[in-house]
Amino acid sequence: MKLLFISFFFSLLTIAPTWELNFDQAKAEAAQTHKFILLNFSGSDWCGPCIKLKKDVFESAEFGQFATDRLVLVRADFPRKSRNQLDASQTAHNEALAEKYNQQGKFPFTVLLDANGRVLKSWDGYPQSLTVASMVEDIKTITAGTK
Repeated sequence: MKLLFISFFFSLLTIAPTWELNFDQAKAEAAQTHKFILLNFSGSDWCGPCIKLKKDVFESAEFGQFATDRLVLVRADFPRKSRNQLDASQTAHNEALAEKYNQQGKFPFTVLLDANGRVLKSWDGYPQSLTVASMVEDIKTITAGTK
């Protein structure tokens, strides 16, 4: 029983992808590994749809497995509560990303990019029709012939 729990725990670790904070590092990794970049703009401590999208889609095992194989994930977070504030350099970095990829300041806002930073698709908000399966299928379809 103990061995089963340990193997289950480690399988979860391999499914949960890492979210990068530095876009330049993500681009370099994407170019090196031939992956695409998924950039998510989030208000982690004030935006209900952002929190729900993270929980329902990005933290699901199905998305995690897919992302680990195909994506470099980047989160640009804009928390409001003082205890959650990012350091000044990360805040400036996220603001620069927003200026380039999210000029309207929408939350949540998710952008699929190639390794050069070219936008392939964006998802505005968290519509009820967006499921893990539909997002994965969208990404597969969009990236099928692109490298």
